[in-house]
Amino acid sequence: MSADLPEPKRVRTNGIELCVYEAGPSDGPAVLLVHGWPELAHSWKHQIPALAEAGYHVIAPDLRGFGGSDCPPDAADYGIDTLIADLTGLLDAFGHETAIFVGHDWGGIIVWHAAMLAAERVAGVIGVNTPHLPRGSEPPLTAFRETGGDDHYIVRFQEEGYAESRFEGREDDFFAFMFGRPLSAKSAEKALPRVSHLPRLFEHFKGRDEAEIVVPAAERAVYADAYRRTGFATTIHIYRNFNANWERMGGVDHRLAMPCLMISADRDVFLPPAMTRWMPALCKDVEMHTIEGCGHWTMWEAPDRLNTLMRDWLGRRFPARI
Repeated sequence: MSADLPEPKRVRTNGIELCVYEAGPSDGPAVLLVHGWPELAHSWKHQIPALAEAGYHVIAPDLRGFGGSDCPPDAADYGIDTLIADLTGLLDAFGHETAIFVGHDWGGIIVWHAAMLAAERVAGVIGVNTPHLPRGSEPPLTAFRETGGDDHYIVRFQEEGYAESRFEGREDDFFAFMFGRPLSAKSAEKALPRVSHLPRLFEHFKGRDEAEIVVPAAERAVYADAYRRTGFATTIHIYRNFNANWERMGGVDHRLAMPCLMISADRDVFLPPAMTRWMPALCKDVEMHTIEGCGHWTMWEAPDRLNTLMRDWLGRRFPARI
């Protein structure tokens, strides 16, 4: 593991053990960093020390099913209530009543849901790329199928074994494929919806020049090694709960009162800044920023700008004693 990261520890929570990276003063305001797919807590490599140095107690777990954490085999064990309980259990384990929940990609989905379903534990929320959205009028898989057809990756992910059989055994290639440089806005328009056909596209992937990859080879090896150990099935289980999570949220108030920070990236094809348009109506106290020239992998593509935005907002809204 990188020398820049603390040694991980296994922490008991919600009936399982998660692999957790902890840094900063234990009596500082807690900041919980929640990664997405196909990632790990390692994705926060540049944020963990920066926030710890600013006086925050940083807690960054590998989600259940990922990396060094326990990997329950059944998709039903990855519903939104369970994922949130894993995180609130971590707060209990570290002696915190509340934390600022920070999420990227799927981690963003989890932390925005935590703000609705466990508001008493969520002091504030930072969304990185992933906005807070209203509940859609139809099940998500219907919308994904309408957007990208049966080959939309989230639709394909519902078939257990399909994506796994294409990704497993090619882990090094997979992360070179996933962590490619972002498309330009013009190219992205032409690429949709085909760009959503990840398993199909990966079947034809023959590699790319290092200059076209936003995560260095040594860092990609951390991901590849972890996914070789766990496989992909349990990491994809979060996607297999999209419709069940949508059902769960029926009748839940999506309006949030706690302080919120939204950091978008203007070249993120899947989570473009336009998706944040609902947030002023849903979030009573929200500050919004967009990082220019940045794609989906913000923690790697623009670590300094991301750290500056987070530390500035945290310093104003949740000051640490340093």
